[in-house]
Amino acid sequence: MDGGTLETFHVGPCGTSYEMGYLIGERFSNVIRSRVEKDLILQEQLLPFASTAEGHSLVEALERSNKERYPRYWDELVGTARGSGVPLLHILLLNLRKEMLPFVPKEELTKEPVVDDDCSDVLVVNDAMAIAVHNEDGNVVLVGHTYLVKAVLPRGLSFTAYTYAGELPSCAFGFNSHGVAFTLNSVPPLNNEIMAGGIGRNFVSRDLLEAYGLDDALHRIRKPNVSVGHCYNLIDIKGRRILNIETASNNRLSIHEVGEDPFFHANMYLHLKIDQIQDENSSSRQKRAAMLPADSQERALSLLGDTNHEKYPIFMTGPILHTLCTVLIDVDRAIVTIYKGNPKNGDVSNEIHMNISL
Repeated sequence: MDGGTLETFHVGPCGTSYEMGYLIGERFSNVIRSRVEKDLILQEQLLPFASTAEGHSLVEALERSNKERYPRYWDELVGTARGSGVPLLHILLLNLRKEMLPFVPKEELTKEPVVDDDCSDVLVVNDAMAIAVHNEDGNVVLVGHTYLVKAVLPRGLSFTAYTYAGELPSCAFGFNSHGVAFTLNSVPPLNNEIMAGGIGRNFVSRDLLEAYGLDDALHRIRKPNVSVGHCYNLIDIKGRRILNIETASNNRLSIHEVGEDPFFHANMYLHLKIDQIQDENSSSRQKRAAMLPADSQERALSLLGDTNHEKYPIFMTGPILHTLCTVLIDVDRAIVTIYKGNPKNGDVSNEIHMNISL
């Protein structure tokens, strides 16, 4: 996206999920290969761990649970691997990194800091506006390794998803033609809160892209027994509602309905009671956000562009974490606007009309 519009790939309808994954992998093969080569967390931690007996056993357990629950999405991943020419194991580890990393021996973790995603959201629903504004923050290796996938499925549903190279759409944000949209925030449960071999977050968010409405989306979040926790900012365009949902293993879930007071969420659990890592980066962003107004779209964008904190700014520019883009989902206008660079500058990369079906 550097200097221009984020590339969008239109795909489908396809005869099989494998075919759709294959076409995405083929189209972005150079980008996927580049990411795989440069991703130190993959190369120095996940791949060495996967070659051990313990790591191999965990990969097999994750394969069994996710393939059984989501066979179509599993076929998509296989297609992406084949289309891109990247080994399937590498693609699986990219998609299941959050489910694998807690089990990597500590000596492996010293090679590269395990910080690969940290996002911030401002959510507001009042008489004047209903918006979700989201900073998509990721490891600096992801700069230049993302794209938009706009897919049409055989039964007519379409979705648009911001996609990390080699991963399922979407571990970041997306929306569909039924008026369901979402952004995502990682959260840090302690290891005693994690279930080895459970359902992967990427599979749940891929499933959300096919939700028929708010209730169906909630069901798709609630039903699977996930391995690690996650935070979903679930947006109902037709119903003009935004829910912040925090999840954890063993089907634990907490829902906060967003109202007229701006709600800021970084990367700590705020309302689900759980043992979690105390993340200074997230806490600093949470404290700073509480000091800033977000009572208009412009002020919400300015908040997410804040660089006041020298070590832990809300808008990140490295050396490890980088704000890849900022997205504004305007519920009332049904428009998704993606900004490149600091959102305070208003530099639009993509403006997408959601075209919601009645």
